[in-house]
Amino acid sequence: MTAAGCGASKQTDNADTSTGKTATPTEPAKLKNIKVVLDWTPNTNHTGLYVAKELGYYKDAGLNVDIIQPGSGSADNMVASGAAEFGVSYQESITQARTQNVPLVSLAAVIQHNTSGFAAPVDRKIKSPKDFEGKKYGGWGSPVEQAVMKSIMELQGADVSKVTNINMGDADYFTAVKRDIDFAWIYYAWTGIEAQLRGEPLDMLYVKDYSEKLDYYTPVIASSEKVISGDPEMVKAFMSATSKGYQYAIDHPEEAAKILLKAAPDLDEKLVMASQKWLSPRYKDDAPRWGEQKESVWKNYSDWMYEHKLLDKPLEVNKAYTNDYLPAAK
Repeated sequence: MTAAGCGASKQTDNADTSTGKTATPTEPAKLKNIKVVLDWTPNTNHTGLYVAKELGYYKDAGLNVDIIQPGSGSADNMVASGAAEFGVSYQESITQARTQNVPLVSLAAVIQHNTSGFAAPVDRKIKSPKDFEGKKYGGWGSPVEQAVMKSIMELQGADVSKVTNINMGDADYFTAVKRDIDFAWIYYAWTGIEAQLRGEPLDMLYVKDYSEKLDYYTPVIASSEKVISGDPEMVKAFMSATSKGYQYAIDHPEEAAKILLKAAPDLDEKLVMASQKWLSPRYKDDAPRWGEQKESVWKNYSDWMYEHKLLDKPLEVNKAYTNDYLPAAK
């Protein structure tokens, strides 16, 4: 930017020899202001967004992007209401929204495979879903939690009614397992890595290992039908720059982690670095490009939700997601 500015200044000092008039500097293109709202506080799920902003990828795409936190409202609500053009969401919540006539659309899978699951300190001896029996589970009171737990327990002939459920809300996992609960649902890339750094080993039961229908996209980048139809070129520009940000994080995990830390200096540096190194290769994983979504993944999970009475009607899968705004695979 400095070099460009110097170039513009030089031009104003020079006369146009063909006309004898002083050259007029070119007006810089006006950036379009947009907001992207996170699902939670900044973490390594969001690194590509911060990289795209810090390294000027959004600016190069003609965008002035403000990355914000959801506050009292959810990211989905803010995107659906038009308070933000884009948000970090989940396949589960977009599926539920679509079947309730809320026109949210997933534009990219942040992580290609589900890295979440049930985690317990090793001294609780929870090696399989059968071992949930007689234990205390700390959750947030979602029907999906119970359905997932029930379905993977039943695969092993276990009884979900023998699990004691405790609503722990936003309580710290490490405090809760010492005081109130035996296991909880976590994202390994953050809480699991933190456990490693604390020297508190976990038994981790990834839900995708028990059913391919539970290998869904979490999180995703979402927008609304209104934004997409109203300015498809802006959406394409945003997703191209975002893809570039995540590709940088794939290729340069340490540098990307430093960018996240610069944007969110209150985060633990060791945790961010370790988490980023673990997560970066998993953003794209076995997909042909970052963000690519498969119809089978959307259909499998929505069918599972419908079978478990978590949806009032089947999902129109082709309206819930699109790959059309991602740059072509190289």
